[in-house]
Amino acid sequence: MNGAEALIETLQGCGVDVCFANPGTSEMQLVAAIDRQQGMRAVLGLFEGVVTGAADGYGRMADKPAITLLHLGPGLANGLANLHNARKAGSPIINLVGDHATYHLQFDAPLTTDAAGVARPMSDWTRVSRSNRDLAQAGAEAFSVAMGYPGKVATVIAPADHAWTDGAAPVASRTVPAAPHSPRGAISSAANGLKAVNGQKCLFLGGRALRADALHLAGRIAAATGCRLVAETFVARHQRGVGRVSVEKLPYFGEQAEAFLKDFDTIVLCGADAPVSFFAYPGKPSWLSPSGATIINLASKNEDVQAALAELADLLNAPSNPANLQRSCITPAKPGKLDGASLGAIIGELMPENAIVSDEGATQSANVMNMSAGAKPHDWLQLTGGAIGQGLPLAVGAAVACPNRKVIALQADGSGMYTLQALWTMARENLDITTIVLNNGSYAILNIELLRVGVENPGPKALSMLDLKNPSLTWTQISEGMGVPAVRATTTEDFRSALIAALSQKGPRLIEAILE
Repeated sequence: MNGAEALIETLQGCGVDVCFANPGTSEMQLVAAIDRQQGMRAVLGLFEGVVTGAADGYGRMADKPAITLLHLGPGLANGLANLHNARKAGSPIINLVGDHATYHLQFDAPLTTDAAGVARPMSDWTRVSRSNRDLAQAGAEAFSVAMGYPGKVATVIAPADHAWTDGAAPVASRTVPAAPHSPRGAISSAANGLKAVNGQKCLFLGGRALRADALHLAGRIAAATGCRLVAETFVARHQRGVGRVSVEKLPYFGEQAEAFLKDFDTIVLCGADAPVSFFAYPGKPSWLSPSGATIINLASKNEDVQAALAELADLLNAPSNPANLQRSCITPAKPGKLDGASLGAIIGELMPENAIVSDEGATQSANVMNMSAGAKPHDWLQLTGGAIGQGLPLAVGAAVACPNRKVIALQADGSGMYTLQALWTMARENLDITTIVLNNGSYAILNIELLRVGVENPGPKALSMLDLKNPSLTWTQISEGMGVPAVRATTTEDFRSALIAALSQKGPRLIEAILE
């Protein structure tokens, strides 16, 4: 057995059964090993950013890692933006990056790079194998790291000669470390802060604190203390909809977030850092919490948030019935031209139970989130790291992880162009994804940001860099060219009919929504 075969058998023994791949010459032994491993699914992406984004979506929904198979340092570099998002989301991922044979590195061939150096900024752990026999050991270690709470990005660099040399053997999986628990003092401090008679109190939630079971505990705490429940702006996975505990959402723009938070005297953090502005702006604050507020860290992102919430609920003698249970509330869409509000109303009305939404809707996302709050129970995935080009690949990974659930990719037109190759993978794998492209013909968020940073009277060159209408993008043609059937909708009636048709069928569909 060669090193590649031992590595792949080791990973499958750990429970890894999906590989998102964009391989090259140095990875051919790994390709062959995956081919020979029964039960290991291989999913091809035509760009590395699709591969890493899909692994992120898979990790968020499966709570275990997939493999990415990438070609040397430059191939890994093409996928780094979505590894950045995955790391911010706490997604478990194992990257397998091929490298030149160890004896070939000295010749500085065209693709020679410091692959480990490329990996480190977007990985929680990086390891270069030391031999053919060590490659399986590195894989077992990578799985243990990736499964560390809440999820980590682990990267293994596999020199080609280690992969093709015989004499290796698979190794047993390593123990997955238990999730760290919050100190008892943190639980007591949070209880005291939330029991305070005076002032407004907030339980600020992020990460795994937005899963349904953790939210139920948060709702019990709210019932006991009267605190408000607030979610961070961009979430890895939020389980929401009818019957689940609802939360308020921290606004994106810094001044709006600052105004939202200004009256809180106590902010208890659970699975989230204290909120800061997404960017710096002239004359505007970066720190968004009120200067006089008491900030209490109940559980960090890397501590077991559900256990912390359970202990806090017990300490508070919280009632068994939570506050803030979401009721069904569907607002009818207004007829006529399609806008964000009517689009959101129709999605909220028609979204099937247990749907998964991959949200990279940019300026229209808030509309759709607000209008779908009272929809059937569903999962909502967002752009955690801010590196656009995540939405379509994330949908691919979610659909692979959950083949019996409908996935809705809510995709802004500009950011969709970063990783549009994901449509081809949807077609190739016949994934049950309905993509809704929100076409407003511009990088709308950047037009807003141009004004917010203080640029006055921007000229034609500046405005041209934010415009997508010269030439206009025709997403129906792009989609059809990738193998995904597509229709265009310009009115609420068109969109409603198109969404009913798409959701009633299995397999990939795309709706190009032309927004006012």
